[in-house]
Amino acid sequence: MSSITRRTTAASLAVAAATALALASPLAASAHVTFDENTAEAGSYALLTLKAPNESETAATVSLTLTLPADTPFTSVRTVPVAGWTAELVRETLPEPVTVGDGTITEAVTRIVWTADAGAGLRDGELGLFPVSLGPVPDTGSIVLPVDQGYSDGSVVSWADTEDGADHPAPVLYVNDAPASDHHGGSDDHATPEVTSAPDADAPADGSAAQVDVLARVLGIAGLAVGAVGVVLALVWRRRAADAAVAPRAPRDGGDA
Repeated sequence: MSSITRRTTAASLAVAAATALALASPLAASAHVTFDENTAEAGSYALLTLKAPNESETAATVSLTLTLPADTPFTSVRTVPVAGWTAELVRETLPEPVTVGDGTITEAVTRIVWTADAGAGLRDGELGLFPVSLGPVPDTGSIVLPVDQGYSDGSVVSWADTEDGADHPAPVLYVNDAPASDHHGGSDDHATPEVTSAPDADAPADGSAAQVDVLARVLGIAGLAVGAVGVVLALVWRRRAADAAVAPRAPRDGGDA
């Protein structure tokens, strides 16, 4: 292999590594079990989608257990069929009777367990979507909905933390409270009710801000790749120029007149 080829290969590997690192950072930061929509109105029947990314490179996600509140229970719990998975509604007796509307209930669904069928599950790099309808939504500030994520190697990751900046924040459904800024339910912001005002017409929407952030990341990665390619081309050009400078020149043909 020539020195030019070796230098070009090394530079190409550096470009690939830098690009992979730039892409991995935002993806790793967003890899949380959470809800696609984390707000609902009191009294409504909310259709929520639990988003569960597989975070193991060697094991598959084979079970998800969503824990529902016993102090503010949902009287209606319905799952949407998910291919390759079986959903089970676990109904239990409540610690204390709870008044819901004009009636009093003593038992309710306290857990939803999704179990992967044989040969199924979420593997490395895959994301599972698990829709569920819950209602009527209690008239409260927010509802913490912990999730246990089970893997094929027997390990379990509990998404149940409620502290700010937690590594495994619990999903939260915000009713009267304002959603936490990270939308993962891992902040204590939901513990203190906040009064929200009407949105400023001149302020960008959350979706627009997210689009701008994604665009900025894409442009940054593209700029990194273009700059690295420029470095590769410069190295190849300089090497060829150096080889041409030291190469022996052929003698000119000619003789005495």
